[in-house]
Amino acid sequence: MARKVTKQSVRSSQSRRKREEARREKEQFRNRIIAGVAGVLLIAVVVFFVISLQGTAEETADNDNATGDTAGEGTLMGGDRPLAELQPREREGYYDEYPEMIIDQSKSYQAVIRTEKGDMVVQLFDDESPLAVNSFVFLATQGYYDNTIFHRVIPDFMAQAGDPTGSGSGGPGYLFDDEVDNGLVFDRPNLLAMAKPAAPDTNGSQFFITFVETPHLDGVHTIFGELISGVDVLNSITFVQPGNLANQEPAGDEIIRIDIYESEG
Repeated sequence: MARKVTKQSVRSSQSRRKREEARREKEQFRNRIIAGVAGVLLIAVVVFFVISLQGTAEETADNDNATGDTAGEGTLMGGDRPLAELQPREREGYYDEYPEMIIDQSKSYQAVIRTEKGDMVVQLFDDESPLAVNSFVFLATQGYYDNTIFHRVIPDFMAQAGDPTGSGSGGPGYLFDDEVDNGLVFDRPNLLAMAKPAAPDTNGSQFFITFVETPHLDGVHTIFGELISGVDVLNSITFVQPGNLANQEPAGDEIIRIDIYESEG
């Protein structure tokens, strides 16, 4: 027997369909909202991740430059660096005599001066200035220069360092002769030379790097190297007024260490 369809049953069925359609529309709207929020969150997470990676890469690059990933040409000269364990002032006058020759003049040497501003690479002139280069290499591999400062930095002249006391009067405890008849002159910037008092043949541990040509130093100070990388670092070193270091803030920029690389000549 067929079921009788009444107007009331039809209206009831239509009402159910409308409620079902409204429920589905509401559920679809809710799903769209959830998907939209999830999409925004996903984009935010991706952006945050990308920014974090970029920041980490930049920080790593900065740290690499400051802490010493720059390498010179050749093999790093090792050693125990015993003086690195001492405070810089404790190294004053530490040695009694000039060291034995540890360089081989048939080979080439580069120094990487690692500072708080970044690294500078210097080609050392061991053929022209063997005494100065040998002393510099010896002291660097002993850790003598670790955590010392640029104690005298004069605009349009030079940046001086190598004194463990930071006063400008310190040294290793030995002196050695000038090498000023080696054919090298101060005809360009970025030259590495020995600093000393006015008297001849009084070289010790102090050195300087020139900002400009300084021909008035010809025949007086021994040139024993040249900056080949890191000129921007040299030019960023904080100026320090001579004789007034104790009263200055900030103090001179720090040399973290100096590494020496040896290669076949």
